[in-house]
Amino acid sequence: MKHELMLGIDLGGTKIELIALDGAGREVWRRREPTPQGDYRGTLTVIQGLVRQAEHVLGARGSVGIGTPGAVSRATGRLKNSNSVCLNDQPLREDLESVLARPVRIANDADCFALSEARDGAAAGLPVVFGVILGTGVGGGIVVRGQLLQGPNAIAGEWGHNPLPWPDRGEWPGPDCYCGRRGCIETFLSGPGFALDFARVSGRSLAGPQILAGAEAGDADCEAAFQRYEERLARALAHVINLLDPDAIVLGGGLSNCGRLYTRIPTRWTRHVFSDRVDTRLLPPRYGDSSGVRGAAWLWGD
Repeated sequence: MKHELMLGIDLGGTKIELIALDGAGREVWRRREPTPQGDYRGTLTVIQGLVRQAEHVLGARGSVGIGTPGAVSRATGRLKNSNSVCLNDQPLREDLESVLARPVRIANDADCFALSEARDGAAAGLPVVFGVILGTGVGGGIVVRGQLLQGPNAIAGEWGHNPLPWPDRGEWPGPDCYCGRRGCIETFLSGPGFALDFARVSGRSLAGPQILAGAEAGDADCEAAFQRYEERLARALAHVINLLDPDAIVLGGGLSNCGRLYTRIPTRWTRHVFSDRVDTRLLPPRYGDSSGVRGAAWLWGD
């Protein structure tokens, strides 16, 4: 049941942000605090403090949803796959429910992004939405008719740790990935992966935003790197379309700010999609960096 006050928390590696939405999804309060580095108990204390502060200011008690790197294991009830390693193998939901004295819902941060953009964002009202994170890592989330799809393994949408499809000779077997495999989509399409590809080919060292700026300024190495990126992203998203056939794909993360992706990727993915035409829409996010924390609040929007 939908609550009159929905509190969403984005549990990031450097900051913990809380947003309060009213029953109509309007933002009514927001605050952020630094994440206590490597301190699990300290993290719980910061979250507790933010919730108390929000409810004191707003004069109401709210539901609490948490967006976090990683996911809650269905086998153990503990967090897994988080790059904030102090959270891994911890009973995060159980501990938060204890300190906050209420039920808590937890979802992966990419799932929260997808839910936000499907509920009242760029893809509002569309039946099937795939939300993509292109940032330090590569993640994804699936929303079907307004409901988050999580699956029995809590990994629905984790396309970043599938292999890059249709690799050419220069892409095989691909860079090493922290997950223990090689050639994962994340190793090519994350911000660090993009920068490493540029360095391997050009012999120069630039960060992702510098490569994008260089491409806009006519730097041949930067433009070539961005065209490789576009081709790889198109292939990776074509696999998603072939499997899921979503009405829309919404891009998030730092690389989603590049406007040319929204015109060039659909022209590139067509030849990889098993259909005579592709009607899936590729969309920029309505809420940008705020989408994840909004989606955490919407975990209680049913």
